[in-house]
Amino acid sequence: MSPLKLAAALLAAAAVAAPTASADQPHPFAGDRQVTVLTRNLFLGTDLAPIFGAPSLPALFGAVAAGYADVQASNVHDRMAAVADEIAAAQPDLVGLQEAALYRTDVPADGPATPSETTTIDFLDELLDALEGRGQSYEVVARFDGTDAELPAGLPPRMDVRFTDRIAILARTDETTADLKLSDPQTGAYATQLGLSTVGGPIAVKRGWASVDIKIRGKSFRFVTTHLEAFSGAVRKAQAAELAASLPDDAVVVGDFNAGPGKDLVAYDTLIGGGLADAWPDGPATCCRKLTESKPLTSRIDLVLTRGGFDTVATDVVSNRTPGGLWASDHAGVVATLRLP
Repeated sequence: MSPLKLAAALLAAAAVAAPTASADQPHPFAGDRQVTVLTRNLFLGTDLAPIFGAPSLPALFGAVAAGYADVQASNVHDRMAAVADEIAAAQPDLVGLQEAALYRTDVPADGPATPSETTTIDFLDELLDALEGRGQSYEVVARFDGTDAELPAGLPPRMDVRFTDRIAILARTDETTADLKLSDPQTGAYATQLGLSTVGGPIAVKRGWASVDIKIRGKSFRFVTTHLEAFSGAVRKAQAAELAASLPDDAVVVGDFNAGPGKDLVAYDTLIGGGLADAWPDGPATCCRKLTESKPLTSRIDLVLTRGGFDTVATDVVSNRTPGGLWASDHAGVVATLRLP
């Protein structure tokens, strides 16, 4: 189902019952009102810094070609299958995704004059197909399209590569509406954004959030996923303050915050000072390593934050490898089961 069709379906959720969970599937809402959430940065597949910092047009076009080759070599198909295995094992009710990238190309190269429309790699489609193949029922219920940039690739340029950064919320669709109701999916961009000057022209690094309102056995809260700015601490702090100020009294916020214990306590403290609680304050590192590296993760920046008195029942880190030995992402995912107040 397309996101637009699903959004329409959500508005009619009170009148249309979702399919009942299968008999052999544990029901997450038996007894206490609980919800299990997962935050997962999917890793866009390359380092953008060489593109942003290229000193000349030939260097820029070479960096774009090299970056796109990195994405292709990262084996998105197998990596999203590994993420699907993580989801199937954890059985989260809600999943917040970051760097759910979309790549499109255009031949011949003409830069952004003619926007590329030929889809070559779609992280969301790959993940949803992998979940369906594992018998897992999930749908995209909200999606924010962020940075959308197109540049020529190669020397001489033979094609354009268009990169669209996205965040999204997946929700299970095999729960009865008596237990899990979704409504009012929303997305938005932060007022403070980073602008980069490159030899190929300015690039707007557009960051934002996606949300959906959740009701479980009479208790409501807002579920939000976000990805705060990676390249500027000042912009990240402003986005953190805006996020904290925008939330209702009861909320669960997941994402790659590029902030946390061990990295940028300023933005992290802005979130905590803004009334959010860390669901796993002594949790392990979640970032970052190359897909081929075996070294430990060093920074805890993938977080589950709450407002409104949620209790943390259980937590876990997920980090699968592909059959070829690549990590599913340069981040690990974080799972948290929360008891509603």
